[in-house]
Amino acid sequence: MRAKVADFGFARLGSMDSEKTHISTKVKGTVGYLDPEYMRTYQLTPKSDVYSFGILLIEILTGRRPVELKKSPEERVTLRWAFKKFDEGNARGMVDPLMQEVLDEEILMKMLELAFQCAAPTRNDRPDMKAVGEQLWAIRMDYLRRGRRG
Repeated sequence: MRAKVADFGFARLGSMDSEKTHISTKVKGTVGYLDPEYMRTYQLTPKSDVYSFGILLIEILTGRRPVELKKSPEERVTLRWAFKKFDEGNARGMVDPLMQEVLDEEILMKMLELAFQCAAPTRNDRPDMKAVGEQLWAIRMDYLRRGRRG
């Protein structure tokens, strides 16, 4: 499976003033990646990108698309399904079998925690992209220190 985020067409309204913290848009994009707060505010912010990145991480780790229409209603939205599995202590049960051989438990948990932080329903609960990068770098260093598996 190849995870990808594509086909985002933003029609920007208003000035491109660097002091602005968000843009108002008409968005066309891939279902499941779009910041849920956009549906209420019609504004995209840098934290909207963080949300999309969180969904991408979950997609990579689970091997599932953000929305699986052929699944049962409880399993249809991958974010909800994955969070429920994680909350039940069944993180390994949601991971793509190809990833299970590569990631040890602690690295997997750190990656999932980061993904869920990024995909928090409200922007204020998400880290900024700089913090995400720092966490990814720390996870990478941990992975290298432990010795790669697989």
